Amino acid sequence: METFLGLDYPTLWFIVIGGLFSGYAVLDGFDLGAGFWHLFFKKEESRRVALNAVGPVWDGNEVWLVIGGGALFAGFPKVYASLFSAMYLPFMLFLIFLIFRAISIEFRSKEEMKWWRQFWDVSYSVASSMLAFLLGVVVGNVLNGFNMDANGQVYISLPGALNPFSVLVGFTTLALFAMHGGIFLSMKTEGRLFSKITRLIKGAMIAFIVLFAISTLYALLYLPHMSDRISQSPVLFLIPLAAFLSIANIPRLLSKRKFQWAFIFSSITTCLS
Repeated sequence: METFLGLDYPTLWFIVIGGLFSGYAVLDGFDLGAGFWHLFFKKEESRRVALNAVGPVWDGNEVWLVIGGGALFAGFPKVYASLFSAMYLPFMLFLIFLIFRAISIEFRSKEEMKWWRQFWDVSYSVASSMLAFLLGVVVGNVLNGFNMDANGQVYISLPGALNPFSVLVGFTTLALFAMHGGIFLSMKTEGRLFSKITRLIKGAMIAFIVLFAISTLYALLYLPHMSDRISQSPVLFLIPLAAFLSIANIPRLLSKRKFQWAFIFSSITTCLS
């Protein structure tokens, strides 16, 4: 088999695709997390500050997702075809919420009417939250595994895609992005808004730790292919362990007001999770 830099091409593609999707999770993750908190801010000024924090970067961060999808198609076309056919309905919902998030950000400031801005505020927050949740649902289904026919075709109904494990991973992802986005906003705000965000981060952090622990235990106990893989390669257990150590460092950094370092460790946690 041909190699490049000492790696065979499937391994190289796997690393590239993993890096691209990890980059998307880190960069668009804080956008989605900021959107989740949007309705928690009651004052118009606070919402405008939060939107302005993500305004310059939210659309550019989505490029990572597009490139990641293209790399998956180029490197593993059969996986791409099977995954997108299996998760057709969740992906369609994802695209719909992606569109609504974009138009919510763009249209909100077009009119001054209170009802107009409230409508797009709700649309923006709901779309951001659902995008984070659906990403987790897709990841949960991939970890859970698919049953393929002889032609490599897979189809899962929407109720089938929302199995207990994928829903659990969906809420775990939502809590992770909420924490990640809150830490990002803490670097961009001050005064009362800053104080409120730091309080909200604590709740998201606790929720993520609990959900991540439950997800990990569920996978080890009820997904034999994952527990078998860890038994064959015990070093893989270092991944969730490193994630727990990374998130455990975040409260200490926040208490010392080292928000940039807290964001770095939140990004590491996002990659490892």
